[in-house]
Amino acid sequence: MRDLAFVGFLLALIGMGFKRPFLFVLAYVYVDIVSPQRLTYILLNSVPVSLILVCLAVGAWAMVDDKRDTRFAPRQVLLAMLLIYCGITTTQADFPIEAADKWSWVWKALAFAIFLPLTLRTRLRIESLVLFMVLSAGSIIIVGGIKTLAGGGGYGALNLMMDSNSGLYEGSILSTFAIAIVPLIAWLARYGTIYAPDWRVRGFAAALAFACLLIPIGTQARTGLICIGVLGVTFLRQTKRRVLYLGAIGAAALIAVPLLPASFTTRMNTIQGYQADSSASTRIAVWQWTIGYAKDHPFGGGFDAYRQNKLRLVKHETVTTGEQQATSTVIEYDQARAYHSSYFEMLGEQGYPGLALWLAIHLTGLLRMEILRARYRKSVDDVWISSLAIALQQAQLIYLIGSLFVGIAFQPFAYMLIGLQIGLDTYATRRAREAKSTTGFASPGRTEASPA
Repeated sequence: MRDLAFVGFLLALIGMGFKRPFLFVLAYVYVDIVSPQRLTYILLNSVPVSLILVCLAVGAWAMVDDKRDTRFAPRQVLLAMLLIYCGITTTQADFPIEAADKWSWVWKALAFAIFLPLTLRTRLRIESLVLFMVLSAGSIIIVGGIKTLAGGGGYGALNLMMDSNSGLYEGSILSTFAIAIVPLIAWLARYGTIYAPDWRVRGFAAALAFACLLIPIGTQARTGLICIGVLGVTFLRQTKRRVLYLGAIGAAALIAVPLLPASFTTRMNTIQGYQADSSASTRIAVWQWTIGYAKDHPFGGGFDAYRQNKLRLVKHETVTTGEQQATSTVIEYDQARAYHSSYFEMLGEQGYPGLALWLAIHLTGLLRMEILRARYRKSVDDVWISSLAIALQQAQLIYLIGSLFVGIAFQPFAYMLIGLQIGLDTYATRRAREAKSTTGFASPGRTEASPA
């Protein structure tokens, strides 16, 4: 029955896509996030669903979509440069077979991020993309939230519909993006037009946001706890009653902490001292190795270059016997450990040029969203642009902080967020140009002080 449900939903989307071609893009987004072909037993797991949908999406755009004023934004050029550069490093990779395997999905994520903004020509399309991204991720998050409430979960043990550690089905990755989409959920609940923001929409949005906050608890991913902290700080900037907001956050924490599982609080306490925690000390050792490797290989070693690392770990363990404490030093050795950081992932695999391109893409996004926020925050007609820019900026900040501790530099969901940012930016630029050609000066729409 589950197979029939997935097949029926996809066929319905594809069928409607022949009438509204942009739905092919949304169908690809859904398939890329949820991976229904891996959730089915027979009907979809042998069909190249992603390939079919991307061909339909690009083909429909090329043949029937309105391409007036279509242009490449500077960040699309940066993405194209990163795509080409990664392709070059793959041909020179230290581990050619493993690098080719990662390249097989990385190039698709980058190429789709370059293509996506070209399709986002209207507010409806932009909102539809936000909605599909949130609900697609939500289909995984809701399952995780329910199982967390039911007492399931644990580090590496939360079952998210499939036994897989790839994409959003991996605990730390899901924790990062679950928190990152909370601002987008709030935006949809306030400014959405596909589903008018009534009590049902707001209620579902609140429940989904709560499920997002449960994911770091269910997965026991320390990265998720840090992302929740970043989320709280970013919302502090927006709220007018900051003292009340901080008081509410403090009260919620006092109520929530005693209810958290003991295993969760124990794991979160390991954040305080990395030298006593095997996972944290390994990360430090990998990062040190990567810095040394980059000195000798400034252009990187290609995808999966970490496989050649050999680590010497120094751990300090404290043993308490009665009233006495004894500290001992333990030497351990390890090898072929992953980067556990997007920044070091980029440095080790793509070298300093790749890291510079990656940082330029993200930092430019933060800057452009800040410009849109300032330009449209007093607009009556286009305040949704300012609010969406803030939400996307918050999502990107959470992603960038979470990326410090998990290797998600090439996660497709992150590049969908980038494509969405670029699409919003080019849409706003087009609106401003049209307003200038009509009135003789650029205008972001009516402001609160403007006449109707």
